[in-house]
Amino acid sequence: MSILGLKKKQPKTFKVKVITMDAEMEFSCEVKWKGKDLFDLVCRTVGLRETWFFGLRYTVKDTYAWLKTEKRVLDQEVPKDSPITFHFLAKFFPEKVEEELVQEITQHLFFLQVKKQILDEEIFCSPEASVLLASYAVQAKYGDYEPNFHKPGFLAQDELLPKRVLMQYQMTADMWEEKITAWYAEHRGIARDEAEMDYLKIAQDLDMYGVSYFAITQNKRDTDLLLGVDAQGLHIYSPNSKLNPNKSFPWSGIRNISYSEKEVTTFTIKPLDKKKDVFKFYSSQLRVNKLILQLCIGNHDLFMRRRKVDSIEVQQMKSQAKEEKARKKVERQILAREKQMREEAERAKEEMERRLFQLQDEARLANEALLRSEETADLLAEKAQIAEEEAKLLAHKAAEAEQERQRIEATALKTKEEKRLMEQKMREAEQLAVKLVEQSERRSKEADHLKQDLTEAKDAERRAKQKLLEITKTSFPLIAAYSTPPPPPEGGDLALGSGSMRIDFKDSDMKRLSMEIERERLEYVEKSKHLQDQLKELKSEIESLKLEEQQQQAGVYSLRNEARGYPPEPPYMPHSNRNSAYMAQMAFFEEV
Repeated sequence: MSILGLKKKQPKTFKVKVITMDAEMEFSCEVKWKGKDLFDLVCRTVGLRETWFFGLRYTVKDTYAWLKTEKRVLDQEVPKDSPITFHFLAKFFPEKVEEELVQEITQHLFFLQVKKQILDEEIFCSPEASVLLASYAVQAKYGDYEPNFHKPGFLAQDELLPKRVLMQYQMTADMWEEKITAWYAEHRGIARDEAEMDYLKIAQDLDMYGVSYFAITQNKRDTDLLLGVDAQGLHIYSPNSKLNPNKSFPWSGIRNISYSEKEVTTFTIKPLDKKKDVFKFYSSQLRVNKLILQLCIGNHDLFMRRRKVDSIEVQQMKSQAKEEKARKKVERQILAREKQMREEAERAKEEMERRLFQLQDEARLANEALLRSEETADLLAEKAQIAEEEAKLLAHKAAEAEQERQRIEATALKTKEEKRLMEQKMREAEQLAVKLVEQSERRSKEADHLKQDLTEAKDAERRAKQKLLEITKTSFPLIAAYSTPPPPPEGGDLALGSGSMRIDFKDSDMKRLSMEIERERLEYVEKSKHLQDQLKELKSEIESLKLEEQQQQAGVYSLRNEARGYPPEPPYMPHSNRNSAYMAQMAFFEEV
């Protein structure tokens, strides 16, 4: 029995992986599906209605191609991998993004694609514009800038600037972040779709925005030109300059573009103005030629479509988009009001919490102050009691001091009286001393007179004796002759008439006078001794009065200081000049 070979079954489906700018999707497609079926499925999944800007791009060999909608997917030169990978990208770009991009999803996809092209340096952007675009990208991603939330370093993981711009200046990542944040803070209140639209409005003015470049030659041998296809027309560039075209052909000025496939594909651009020269260029790669043709047809169709009245579908989309924008605007306003109210409520809550904490702190401080006040009141009460006791004690001491003062004043008065009496006694003593001095001088003079009289008497006695002797010697012989003289008396003295009697009388007077002088001298000495005793007693009494007066003054000062609460002061010592009169008198009496 022979086994017949069975034909292998062909699969009815194939796997497809579609990568958008912000997501990846996988689909199971039927084998018979055309490119349009897959494209519509992706657009429905994404929610995109402005389908004419987009396409499914795939990689083939060293270039890329766009999936054709009218042919089956598997009949095209798509990769044979499973799943087959496509990139859902913008194939055509609008002239004015604000007018042509209706849906928010369309704006978002364009924003993501243009942003990637700028970061990948497929679109040249100056450093200043790069920083501004980065600030709108941050606004679209993070919303309004909040300093308390967006701390330094929050952009460290985000790719926001082209590497060329980063390498052009010697600036750190923190410095770039500071510059971007400065612009970002000024975009407060801008919604995400508005920030993305502002990004696109800036980007559409860049020279390389929406331009697809292809290498071409103006003759069959040289390859030194670049063809640029965009929404406004065709442009011819030098190979080293993609910013400024050497020649441009706007769609409005092109009458026809012919395409010839021979050994080398030839493109012919015929201007609308027949006076202008026809421009021809050549391209050797078939796939590139087909791609150029697709882009030229698509951009030209869109160019013509923009100049016509919008279709019912577009009008409906714009109306819906307008209503949606109005609704979102109202929602944003409501959200903004709610956010503002929430922020105000949060601020009020924070303020209330702060106020509560403040009141709690104030209450705690008040309680502490109350406790301190109570402690202070108790302490003050104790101090008041002590002060009252001290006041009573001071009053008692003041009373005692007053009594002592009165006693001292009485003593002082008594001392003054005694002092006055002592001064009177001193004056009397001075008078007595003066009298004694006068008596002494008088007695001295009398003694001198008596001494003089005594001397004169002695001289007279001596002369009388001499005269008597002379008379005796002359009359002695005569007397002897007449009679014998009687015996002399026992004393040996002679009593010869009146002369002898005068001599005896003078001797007794002299003795009596000497005795009187001696007696008066003894009386003077006794009186002088008695006066010296009185002077010494007076001096001791004066010294005792001085000491007592100093002690009384010291007692008065100490009592006054104790009554006033001052420290005790040394007693006042009277100057020595106050007693100079007393000392002079004492010296005088001592001399006397």
